[in-house]
Amino acid sequence: MARMHSRKRGKSGSTKPIRKTPPSWIKYKPEEVKKLVLKYAKEGKSTSEIGLLLRDVYGISDVKSITNKKITKILEDNDLSKKIPEDLHNLIEKAIMISKHLEKNKNDKISKRGLQLNESKIKRLIKYYKKKGKLPKDWIYSRQTAELLLR
Repeated sequence: MARMHSRKRGKSGSTKPIRKTPPSWIKYKPEEVKKLVLKYAKEGKSTSEIGLLLRDVYGISDVKSITNKKITKILEDNDLSKKIPEDLHNLIEKAIMISKHLEKNKNDKISKRGLQLNESKIKRLIKYYKKKGKLPKDWIYSRQTAELLLR
């Protein structure tokens, strides 16, 4: 299958093996892992940052194999999830950075194309999240209000 915005073929990713039991080197119990996730979420860390911290500092390679829940599900259950999903948030931040760059450099055609591609990804993600019910049906993205959305 081809990549989204190029004529190249995509990476043939592999799937992670399903684990029924947590790895033997992990000494943490499910309650302790949930407390760690909640602690870092209250500090303002994103879900990917929490996963990296748990992997690098605590040696917890996969939260789901221990708690049977993903990090996002743990945060949703405790009402700590963000209003905008993390991947959409990151794309909107990138669009803001590109548009600020374009204000200074009006003739940068490559960045204009990059902004178009980025915004098409944003629109596609919004459509998906509206279908899944994670965003309200009347939620609209616009370049002018993008910075206000992230605050």
